[in-house]
Parts: sequence; C-alpha cells; structure tokens
Amino acid sequence: MGVKKTGMLLISSMLVLAVAGCGGGNNSGNAGASAPAAGNSTAAPDATAAAPTDAKTLTPVKIALDWTPNTNHTGLYAAKELGYYAEEGLDVQIVQPGAAGSDTMVTSGEAQFGISAQEALTLARLQDVPLVSIAAIIQHNTSGFAAPKDRNIKTPKDFEGKTYGGWGSPAEQAAMKAIMDPEGGDVSKVKLVNIGEADFFTAVKRDIDFAWIFYAWTGVEAELRGEPLDMLYLKDYAPQLDYYTPVLTTSEKEIAEHPEVVKAFLKATSKGYQYAIDHPEEAATVLSDAVPDLDPKLVLASQKWLSPKYKDDAPRWGEQKLEIWKNYADWMYGLKLLDKPLDAESTFTNEFLPES
Repeated sequence: MGVKKTGMLLISSMLVLAVAGCGGGNNSGNAGASAPAAGNSTAAPDATAAAPTDAKTLTPVKIALDWTPNTNHTGLYAAKELGYYAEEGLDVQIVQPGAAGSDTMVTSGEAQFGISAQEALTLARLQDVPLVSIAAIIQHNTSGFAAPKDRNIKTPKDFEGKTYGGWGSPAEQAAMKAIMDPEGGDVSKVKLVNIGEADFFTAVKRDIDFAWIFYAWTGVEAELRGEPLDMLYLKDYAPQLDYYTPVLTTSEKEIAEHPEVVKAFLKATSKGYQYAIDHPEEAATVLSDAVPDLDPKLVLASQKWLSPKYKDDAPRWGEQKLEIWKNYADWMYGLKLLDKPLDAESTFTNEFLPES
C-alpha cells in the first residue's frame, strides 16, 4: 500500500536502531483476514444529523495519523464528519504526522492520540517511551508478500531464486524466514534489493519480483488496474506475525490526567468504525469528501474490502489480546532483535473501549 510504505520505513528504522542497541548489527497499511460483517444497522444515518451544539464548549483534541489518509482511518473521519466526537464534547483535529512521526507527537503532548503499529510500539516501550495502545484498528495483520501472477510465487518456498524489494530492515528477512522455514524454503536463496520508497507497480515491472504490501490499498489498486497479484499473508504462515497493525495510541500521561477524554474519544471513534463496518459505501463517501485528493474509486473498493476486517472475529471493535502482544515480542526477542522481553500487559489496554 503506497500510503503506508513510509510507515513501514519508519518502523524499520526503529528496528535498525533496536538491533544496534542489542549489539546485533512496511508498505504498511490496510486490510487482511476474512471475516463476517459486524453490526445490525440497515440504514445509514444522515451525515448532518449530529452537528456540534456550541464549538466553544468542546474540548480540543488532536490525533496524528501514521501517514497520509486512507481507509485505515475511515472511522476517524466518520466520527468527525457525522458529529460523533461533538456528541462526546470533543473538537477533534485529524493531522498528518510530519517528519517527527505520530509516536513522537503523542509522547511530547503535541497530539493526544495517534496511529501507530504493534511493531513500533513494541520497540518504543522497550526504550521506555510511555505510549499505550488503546484500540486495534484492524483485528488481524493484513500484510503479506505480493507478486504479479506471472512470477508464479504461490508458496513461500517459491521466493527462492526471486528478487525481493524492501527497505533494508532485519525484520523483513526475519519475517520471510519465519514463513519460508516451515515450507522447506531457504531465505538465503532470495535476492534482497533495497528499493526505498519506489512505487510497487513500477518496481515489479523493472527491478523486483515481490514486495511486502497491505492488500486493502496496493492489492485493491492492482485489481482496479487489471494487474492481479498472488498474495501470501503473513498470518496464514506464522501465528506470531498475526499482530495488530495499525493501532490507536495515547500517552500514559493522557490516561493519568484526562481519562474521561480518552474514554469519550474511544466511544466516538468506536461508533465511527462501526458506521464504516455497517455502511462501507457511505463511509467511503465520507472519507473521499473529507480528503478530496484521494481516488474515490480506490477508496470505495478498498473500503468494501476492509470494512468487515475492522472487527472481524473480536467481540467488539478495538479489542486487543495479551497473547497477540506477547507472541510478536517473544518472537522478536528470540531472534535477538530486542534486547529484553516486553512487558506486554503495560503496553496496551482495553479499559477505555465502550461495552459491546
């Protein structure tokens, strides 16, 4: 997914720093596991139905995205545009992260909330950064390795002899190895090329055979282009790689000093994502109207694909499990990509989610 590639680049940079700290030496984005649609509503509410009563009485709140707006963020825009935040007494500003990144903005207090990913938060917590995940935006990891059909990559073993385009993070080869080993594949037989921020569609025509993407954007765009892909989802081959990406974060300070704001923000945000689950077409229109630079055809197709996956098999949108946080961190620690185990219980909370 193009809009999320830099997000994975930022994460990989953190991984490199973590590896250096240990003494050892992601086209990141949307969508993933198949799932039933959630919610019982059958009619989309009027987008003008819940207008703010008096802006002067609303508490200003800022949320920093992880990258440019996309369908990972639809619930935020729905909650804002449909007045759900205003109903909770909040005046929410959605901003892009800039050079500092959303984690830094939340930690410094420049933004009360942010979008991050389990990979980044795991590293941050081990560096004593006081960030906390308060909701999983998508229930299962929707990323994987993708290749044009004509490369004939049907299983992880088929990576052998092929050229992978990435951004030079040790996590990439580790993930590749994790799904190749059980299939009898040898990761040393894969040629690794650093393509930086090169466009996926250009790169596979010119330099590489496959790359790490998220299907809900890059994969759906491939469908719209008439360029179908073979997609090997990480979660289908390695349970430890079925982690939360993206997640909503806040700071320990915000939780301690303004728990009522955190609760109100999550109540409205949850309602926004439920709207996107129940009404993907209308939610796509909300996002396209709010961010007119986006391709509305891609937004609509992506939203239809992604909406059922926000909640998936969880009892409620946003729910996080301890085992998911532990499994990924333990795997990273076992590979010596982390210098100590993660205190997973302090890294996330379900406390502020509304009851299902």
